[in-house]
Amino acid sequence: MRRLSLLGIRLAALFPLLLAGCSLIGPDFDTPESRLGSGWMDQKDPRLKNGETGGYRDWWKAFKDPVLDRLINTAYAQNLSLRAAGIRVLAGRAQLGVAIGDFYPQSQSVEGLIWDIQLPKSGLSERLPGTNRPDSGNNVNSLWLDRLGPTVSWEVDLWGKFRRAIESADASMLAAVADYDSLLVSLTGDVATYYIKIRTLERRLDIARTNVDAQRGNLKIAESKFLGGSSSRRDVEQAKTVLGGTQATIPKLDAQLRISKNALCVLLGIPPQDIEKLLGSGSETSKIPVPPVQVAVGVPLDLLRRRPDIRQAEYTAQAQSAQIGVTKANLYPALSISGSFAFVSSNAQGHSLSDMFAWGNNFHRFGPAIQWNILNYGQITNQVRYADAQFQALVVQYQNQVLKAQQEVEDGLIFFLKTQDAAEYLAQSTAAAKRSLELATIQYREGMADFTTVLTAEQSLLSQQDTFASTLGDVAIGLVTVYRGMGGGWQIREGHDFIPADIREAMDQRTGWGDLLKPLTVPSGPAQGTVRAPEW
Repeated sequence: MRRLSLLGIRLAALFPLLLAGCSLIGPDFDTPESRLGSGWMDQKDPRLKNGETGGYRDWWKAFKDPVLDRLINTAYAQNLSLRAAGIRVLAGRAQLGVAIGDFYPQSQSVEGLIWDIQLPKSGLSERLPGTNRPDSGNNVNSLWLDRLGPTVSWEVDLWGKFRRAIESADASMLAAVADYDSLLVSLTGDVATYYIKIRTLERRLDIARTNVDAQRGNLKIAESKFLGGSSSRRDVEQAKTVLGGTQATIPKLDAQLRISKNALCVLLGIPPQDIEKLLGSGSETSKIPVPPVQVAVGVPLDLLRRRPDIRQAEYTAQAQSAQIGVTKANLYPALSISGSFAFVSSNAQGHSLSDMFAWGNNFHRFGPAIQWNILNYGQITNQVRYADAQFQALVVQYQNQVLKAQQEVEDGLIFFLKTQDAAEYLAQSTAAAKRSLELATIQYREGMADFTTVLTAEQSLLSQQDTFASTLGDVAIGLVTVYRGMGGGWQIREGHDFIPADIREAMDQRTGWGDLLKPLTVPSGPAQGTVRAPEW
């Protein structure tokens, strides 16, 4: 027993040296190669700037609309989908703690045993626990044995299985953070988009109602001329036809406006309701947001750093890459160190059970054990291949995500630029249609033109005004699409917690989260490979 103790002490002393020389089985992760353009297709357009201005953090302020600023802040504070994503970040931190725990002794227990050994009075050999016992009575004596002490088992991380598991859990947690950021990009973009739609619909409703008033005036003129005998009944009916068609557009626009407001309410984390107070009123606050003349777009390479969905795809691939090492380590022998220490006592030969904690009654054992799944080599090899195939699929998904990100930016840019061009033409055509209607009305009153000319001019003006308002809204939405494609907006969460204080307090009171509820600092760039500097 003394020799075993000395051997255990020596092995224990070798643990740090043994662990320091342990290698990491499996591939070290590197950011996958991806195809990136050197610049945007429309980068020579004077409305685009390649320089970085730092305006991506709160890009909506470029519209200089205080109502939009307030809506974005409200959505960030109250959106329920964003809160759920923040809770998933906490779940990732907890999973990382589980993985770190496996790096230390995996099995610990305290055993307390009481043995009742029945011995014949005749002095026959001791019967072990669990064997058939003779009938109790005067023919046997009872011998009580007690044992109390801890038992510990530790699988040494020779091949980096547990370190790879920590790397995988850490990357998964960072992927959860990137998912939160990606949701925040979508949230800010959706709030701005619905707000612009609301303002555009309000403008289109104003146009429709203004035209209804004008068409009612023309109907009265037609009726007066008909009663005076200077025009036919057809002019009156045609005026009613045009008026009814214009009036019919108002309920449809009202329905679209209500639907857009309901969607905005959900984004703000509130039930669908009247939000006129949030939206404000007056000519200044009800205008369609106007984008700036020039927009900073940077270069495609910036997407790898800024787009959180690309980071999420990369961290997910890193997590799976580490799982290859976890699985591959099962091909090699596993060294475990186990030991136990206990106090033993009995009532034999005048001893007492109360002597258990006397130092001379201690029992201890310590030693290594090796497990090697040689007969499962083929099965484990295929498990490694399966993990590798999953990793390769995630690499391709990452590369595809990079391509999609560039497509989204290019789509947003061309839409933004071309709708601006269309808006310029529509501004001219709308002004011309307005002048045409004014002239047609004067000529009709003076008898120089028939009423069909007036009706045609009315319909043309309404169409041009409505299309112009819709296009102005599309220009603003196009800029939102550009910023969304660039991955802007998530930066506003920097320096803030992922979940609000009331949820943190509820979770802490329910299960005691401790330091895991403290603010988390995470890298914002591409994955760094292996295990990053820990914040455990």
